[in-house]
Amino acid sequence: MKKITVVGSSNTDMVVKSKRLPLPGETIGGGAFLMNPGGKGANQAVATARLGAKTVFVAKTGNDVFGRKSISTFENEGIDTRFVSSDSTEPSGVALIMVDDHGENSIVVAPGANAKLLPEDIEKAKEEISTSEILLMQLEIPMPAVETAAQIAYASGVKVVLNPAPVQVLSAELLSKLYLITPNRGEAELLSGIKITGLESAEKAARAIAAKGVQNVIITLGSEGSFILDNGEAYLVKAYEVETVDTTGAGDTFNGAICSALVEGKSMREAVNFASKASAIVVTRMGAQSSIPTRREVDHFKK
Repeated sequence: MKKITVVGSSNTDMVVKSKRLPLPGETIGGGAFLMNPGGKGANQAVATARLGAKTVFVAKTGNDVFGRKSISTFENEGIDTRFVSSDSTEPSGVALIMVDDHGENSIVVAPGANAKLLPEDIEKAKEEISTSEILLMQLEIPMPAVETAAQIAYASGVKVVLNPAPVQVLSAELLSKLYLITPNRGEAELLSGIKITGLESAEKAARAIAAKGVQNVIITLGSEGSFILDNGEAYLVKAYEVETVDTTGAGDTFNGAICSALVEGKSMREAVNFASKASAIVVTRMGAQSSIPTRREVDHFKK
């Protein structure tokens, strides 16, 4: 079985459901409260594992109840946790999430031990990264760790996939090592400098990003679908229409699903369609990791 190594963050999500998101300085009554394991890296690792890929996770948690619970969760998912280390000085990462009746969310993250994931931690996983089919990363960890992992993977011919969230300035060196980048609309606008108002401007933005050295670009456009620049060929894969409950974790599942499909030999178009099904299931449920579907659920998905 081909392997995916995920390098990224691990958090505990504390979620409150309310009719609407509060304005600055405003207190409103909430509804249901949920506490779930989360973090973009952890979500993506759980997604790849549930969707059938052999998964190695490289991360850092705190030496606390949240960290120990997270590692136990990963092991129950069949994820290789040998490179999930514990920091003795920082707490585990925590995300405070509010979700309204339309499924829109507002998130604040306290990174904690995630900010202590350093290049030396990545070097410990060098053999696993270099023998993977895909390296999947996000930007909730320090950039030196991202760049170190990308360098190891690229030097070994491993496909590097980056979900550039939360968005920040990316070096030309890092961009040149990417097989695939998967920004959402806002992230793509910041990376390209082009306002996306439709498919024509989405293609311009995708080509501007590709011109920086990235081989393939997928811009996620929410309910409109995903705009793909696949080795120079541009096309749209439409999203599936479902009733949205909570969008938390949808993007992470989308990325994990794409990678899971690609390691099976699916084309980019097939992988994005598979990922669209997986993320459509996610938004019909509350929570991040708790909402990620199994492979059987995606294979039997009906819009």
